[in-house]
Amino acid sequence: MASLTPPLATIGILSVGDMGVGIARLLTANNYRVVTNASDRSEATQNRARQNNVELLPNDIELCNAADYILSIVPPSDAYSTAQRISNATTDPAFQPRKTPLYFLDLNAISPSSSRHIAQIFTTQDSPALFIDGSIIGNPPKQNADDTTWTLPSIPTSGPHALSAAPQNGAHLAKILNTTHITPTISSASGLKMCFSALSKGFTALAIASLTTAHNLNCIPELQQHLETFNPGAAKAINSVTRMPPKAYRWVYEMQEIARTFEEEGGFVEGESMFRAIAGVYELVAEGTELGKERTGERARGESVEDVAVLMSEGARRRKEKTE
Repeated sequence: MASLTPPLATIGILSVGDMGVGIARLLTANNYRVVTNASDRSEATQNRARQNNVELLPNDIELCNAADYILSIVPPSDAYSTAQRISNATTDPAFQPRKTPLYFLDLNAISPSSSRHIAQIFTTQDSPALFIDGSIIGNPPKQNADDTTWTLPSIPTSGPHALSAAPQNGAHLAKILNTTHITPTISSASGLKMCFSALSKGFTALAIASLTTAHNLNCIPELQQHLETFNPGAAKAINSVTRMPPKAYRWVYEMQEIARTFEEEGGFVEGESMFRAIAGVYELVAEGTELGKERTGERARGESVEDVAVLMSEGARRRKEKTE
């Protein structure tokens, strides 16, 4: 039965992947209306939206007219084009005048310079939308067994506009989304994500390389035994390779953005930036192995560290044969 209480605000989400769906569920559970434009997406994506109470709107202009906030949660390589779409929609004559501003939250895994570049889209085109730099650290929101509480990711934000100060129930929305406004400088939140991901996804890439090589040397059990004895934290952390396959295609560009961050913000020269090479590891996963076919919720392979190592070894061997 539909709620008789008016929604607190309307939230546009682009797009409704795993994270977008998790956030949509969290928002609808807290009396927010959630909308999207999936007109250029597959029927499966549109059905996913419908199944999770996300209203489908026909185009970006309708989306911007309906929404109080738009959350951009797309593959990092699509962050710029998504922002450009919204800026174009808000400067179109069909975009309706409004009493409260539209907020655009870029929550993608991009470098600080990419975030600043995206922010400039809105200022250059004189878009009325207000830009908030942000990121998501952690897994999609998940309702706990008690049906009243949620396990949430962290959403740091930065820039001159704080979500908590937004007029359309911004303080409540900021709390529900577990956001923290860390600085008034655009790029701090995206930079935090890059530094965090470097440690987490960077380790996963090292684990992939180590386990694959150990497989080729027939010593994976011995490697695991020594890790458990001398580095139990790493012994547990290597299991991250089993959760990686459905996300590897997204991580290729993200690793390139981390490399850019370390070079532009950290002062490291390109030759010192190992993350360009790590991007290559995830590219091999996504495009050169059976692991690249894996999808969240539809897993068939790579659910053990041993199987990940087997498939990576096969992919690397096929690549070598092609070049010989």
